[in-house]
Amino acid sequence: MRLRNVKNKEIIMNNSSYLIKDCYDLKGKWNKFFKNNNPIYIEIGMGKGKFIIENALKYPNINFIGIEKYDSVVAKALKKIPDGLDNLAMLRLNALEIDQVFSHEIDHIFLNFSDPWPKTRHHLRRLSSKVFLEKYDNIFKDKKIIEMRTDNRNLFEYSLVSFSEYGYILNNVSLDYHKDNSPDITTEYEDKFTKEGLPIYYVLCTSNLVKNRK
Repeated sequence: MRLRNVKNKEIIMNNSSYLIKDCYDLKGKWNKFFKNNNPIYIEIGMGKGKFIIENALKYPNINFIGIEKYDSVVAKALKKIPDGLDNLAMLRLNALEIDQVFSHEIDHIFLNFSDPWPKTRHHLRRLSSKVFLEKYDNIFKDKKIIEMRTDNRNLFEYSLVSFSEYGYILNNVSLDYHKDNSPDITTEYEDKFTKEGLPIYYVLCTSNLVKNRK
């Protein structure tokens, strides 16, 4: 993916109250940050922010956190947020560090159009690999819920196997999500691929958190 530089991205990021710069200090304290005990949903790889922002607007009783590692992409997302959205925060974070920021306080993870890392030798970099599933165990509060959308068939098939082998139940699997459903909240990539007539692959998987907490 080619990233276009955003002019004044540093200024945008430094001046936004939605970008949490001390996120490591908030580990285990996110409900205090939001000043409520509402569920916390995160999107890992939020892109330009359309999906997470629209969810925060529609569901005020859920706290949403968007996570992205590229400055220019974060800046674009921050520019879209309306004022007064108290149930939304954004992090500039590498997903490998996610368990350094959260500790058994996340209720739901969205993985939308993640980097497929197509080369076999890179498969452990995929957000649905065992490496990341183990990290998610350390951040989920109780029941584990992962919702995934992708246009990449190989990544989708890999993810179904990875989720299943790790003990997740595949509750809802679709090989053409927009044909089977009419989602009212979509991502930028999703809109692009749907207009091109490409199928969107979807899975909702769940599992109980049974491993010992650290």
